[in-house]
Amino acid sequence: MKVNLSSLDTCESSFTPLVVLELAQDVKEETKEWLKNRIVSKKEDGGAQLLFRPLLNKYEKETLENQNLYLVGASKITLLLGAEAIGLVKECNDNTMRAFTYGMRHNFKDFDDDNNDFLTMAECQFIIKHELENLRAREEKMIPGYPQAKLYPGKSLLRRLLTSGIVIQVFPLHDNEALKKLEDSWYTRFSLKYQPLDRIRGYFGETIALYFGFLEYFTVALIPMAVIGLPYYLFVWEDYDKYVIFASFNLIWSTVILEVWKRGCASMTYRWGTLVMKRQFEEPRPGFHGVLGINPVTGREEPLYPSYKRQLRIYLVSLPFVCLCLYFSLYVMMIYFDMEAWALSLHESSGSEWTSILLYVPSIIYAIVIEIMNRLYRYAAEFLTSWENHRLESAYQNHLILKVLVFNFLNCFASLFYIAFVLRDMKLLRQSLATLLITSQILNQIMESLLPYWLQKKHHVQVKRKVQALKADIDATLYEQVVLEKEMGTYLGTFDDYLELFLQFGYVSLFSCVYPLAAAFAVLNNFTEVNSDALKMCRVLKRPFSEPSANIGVWQLAFETMSVISVVTNCALIGMSPQVNALFPESKLDLILIVVAVEHALLALKFILAFAIPDKPRHIQMKLARLEFESLEALKRQPSENIIEEKAPFTKEAKRENQMKLMAQNLKEDSREGNKEEEA
Repeated sequence: MKVNLSSLDTCESSFTPLVVLELAQDVKEETKEWLKNRIVSKKEDGGAQLLFRPLLNKYEKETLENQNLYLVGASKITLLLGAEAIGLVKECNDNTMRAFTYGMRHNFKDFDDDNNDFLTMAECQFIIKHELENLRAREEKMIPGYPQAKLYPGKSLLRRLLTSGIVIQVFPLHDNEALKKLEDSWYTRFSLKYQPLDRIRGYFGETIALYFGFLEYFTVALIPMAVIGLPYYLFVWEDYDKYVIFASFNLIWSTVILEVWKRGCASMTYRWGTLVMKRQFEEPRPGFHGVLGINPVTGREEPLYPSYKRQLRIYLVSLPFVCLCLYFSLYVMMIYFDMEAWALSLHESSGSEWTSILLYVPSIIYAIVIEIMNRLYRYAAEFLTSWENHRLESAYQNHLILKVLVFNFLNCFASLFYIAFVLRDMKLLRQSLATLLITSQILNQIMESLLPYWLQKKHHVQVKRKVQALKADIDATLYEQVVLEKEMGTYLGTFDDYLELFLQFGYVSLFSCVYPLAAAFAVLNNFTEVNSDALKMCRVLKRPFSEPSANIGVWQLAFETMSVISVVTNCALIGMSPQVNALFPESKLDLILIVVAVEHALLALKFILAFAIPDKPRHIQMKLARLEFESLEALKRQPSENIIEEKAPFTKEAKRENQMKLMAQNLKEDSREGNKEEEA
């Protein structure tokens, strides 16, 4: 009987494997034994108290390839205690959302001692990842067998093993049965229906579910723009004065959809428990390095790096490099305009059908060059941001996003601004916008999903043939799955996906009064994007670890900034139209003043709408306020000693030191009372 992922029991010899850990081929045996002991040891002994075994036993290793692959799982009680440690929020029997505690576990909805479905598989894998990352060095000065891999107290062992190349990768396994059910309800049967966001969240976690939720919401929100833009495109192509209504609708639309998304996002994340999930103290990112010292907040030993050195790297190296890349992007743009001028002169001289087709070639070439430059710059930006040596992962991500957004915005939109406000060629602007939008969408579909899927399909066939050719009397189902998944590409997060939507939002909102058909192309692209991204997540890339998220983060600010820029752009384009200029034949100053006044009025309306629409629905606000009130009441009922302890430093070392002080104080008091009794 073949063994599949769902049918393994939870005893130590045969447990449900949730996470795969791959070691380098030449790892020494003493290192493997040390790592195994640290993973399976009890918490009080500095271990993770997880279940751990090799994928292949000794006989299977001789029969199959000698893979240094290990399976990691956990017992039910370890997972429940881990859920309490990370502050996982679950729904209670009274329909409120509260942080899970093992002692009050029976108060939570759907909990049963015999039920293993209380925690989703994504939550279980996230707990295991948390436990592995919190394996910290104690007395060890180095990794056994590797004197060059230095350790210090408090250092994350997994991160050191990864940076030293001893551990190749750590990834969560797919559950084929659950994945098949998710696929059937998600993308295999093409139909116009909402995505199963709760199932996506249960399988991939909140961060990815929020991306697909935003993609779906943004696509639906684009439909009114597409429906209104189509007749404008067909009937009033050159009547710019009629576009005032369309541009005004676009400005209100871009504000309302972002504010309404905040409300929908708050409702989703409250239901998922991440809106009220307390954020833990953020640990140093894996690539952070510096001189060993004591963190003044946690009291732990960790690398310390002066802030002024980081600032020098940012302003003396990163900033000039980004400016140089921006200059190069503008230089490439000017080459594109030279090509446009050459194609136009050739068409005017010959006037054939071939030369009319040739008019679109410079825009297509430029769109491809833009995609190549964006990808090359992304690698450079990642290297620079890592070299800046940011301590926190959030700081690293914010600096990386800022670098990439600035370059992508200039690279993708500079030519359009130049055509609109310098050349003032509306026909060329429409042509360039359409070509850039459509070409970038086609390239993204091919590079992100179709090409990786074809390569993965080819590799899948090779692995199946290899496993079927084995003459071993063993079940190779799990072996085949692990070997196949370890060769899959790694999902690098939602950065590129949000960036693609951000640029699409710019194409739709910035020049809507010139090319109203942009929203229709965006809708068509996003309908296929949902399915291609779903295919990519389920069949092309490794399953990513779940990450709790309460919103889409800094991307919300990026989209809001783009909507503000679109107000200025659309007002300027309307002010430049021949129909509007004809109203002010003598004084252009009056025209400029009126355009600026209208732009300020629309911006004021935009900010009033943003202020008037609450970020959270009323019922969510009431539930959050009730939780805060109950927390304050519970804090008041605590003894004063507990309150003092709560205000003390958060580390175990600090708590232990406080306990020692109290014991010493009690001993002194006991000795004083003893002396008084002797004197009496």
